[in-house]
Amino acid sequence: MNWLRCHAPTRRRWIQLYAALLYNAHLKGFIQGEIYTGPLKNLCVPGLNCYSCPGAVGACPLGSLQNALAASTVRGPWYVLGILLTLGRTVCGFLCPMGLLQELIHRVPTPKIPKGKATRVLSYGKYVTLGLLAVAVPIYFGAQQLPLPAFCKYICPQGVLEGAIPLAAVNAGIRSALGQLFTWKLFVLIAVVVLSVLFYRPFCKWICPLGAFYALMNKVSLLGIRVDACKCVSCGTCSKVCQMDVDVVRAPNHAECIRCGKCIGACPVDAISYRYGLDVSEEKLPLTADKK
Repeated sequence: MNWLRCHAPTRRRWIQLYAALLYNAHLKGFIQGEIYTGPLKNLCVPGLNCYSCPGAVGACPLGSLQNALAASTVRGPWYVLGILLTLGRTVCGFLCPMGLLQELIHRVPTPKIPKGKATRVLSYGKYVTLGLLAVAVPIYFGAQQLPLPAFCKYICPQGVLEGAIPLAAVNAGIRSALGQLFTWKLFVLIAVVVLSVLFYRPFCKWICPLGAFYALMNKVSLLGIRVDACKCVSCGTCSKVCQMDVDVVRAPNHAECIRCGKCIGACPVDAISYRYGLDVSEEKLPLTADKK
């Protein structure tokens, strides 16, 4: 019974699972090997979920952003940006299937490589990916009437995992069309899987341009972390349990914080809580941490 209590899914894990299932609720697509193209595909889901997944009922915000930028150099992709602006990295911690996958893989019982200066430096890589592959390249080729969602086409491992592999499994035509690009992206997916065993959420930390965009909005997102300075005893427990390289006391709403709530559950004096909305007052809010 103790083992079950220790390994039972947390509330956050259930939300992650429900989100992944909801994003990919078109189950007959997996059987027929066809992509859903109904009216819901005009809407974006918050997390990284491939448009080409046969079960996907909505569009990926990152793919939609690239396509909008490539389609026009005048009209901004406001309908996509409106979805992204106020959520911050709460999406990464609760609503992203790719984040869930990495966390589950990281549970494989092997020695882990701890966070450090190198992992923190690598976290800037996702901003390069955002600026170059998700923004600059689509705009450049869009101006030449050559739409190119570069990140989705050349890097995104979710496209292979959710799109190419399930479709090729049941669709002979797609299977015969797979070539070098599929091989390359399969290699990227395998690399992410292997790194996820050793590091916590390496794709989210170092590569994901959607995570980079959300990170830029972290300080103004509707859900944040608050530290009660009157209660805090500066024991450092919160920063030790944080797997996203965040100094919780000094920067509770750091760009890397995914609002997982582990720091809230670990604080011995209940000095850390979620804050809702843009109110940054010191009023104590009820704890809803990542507990069973």
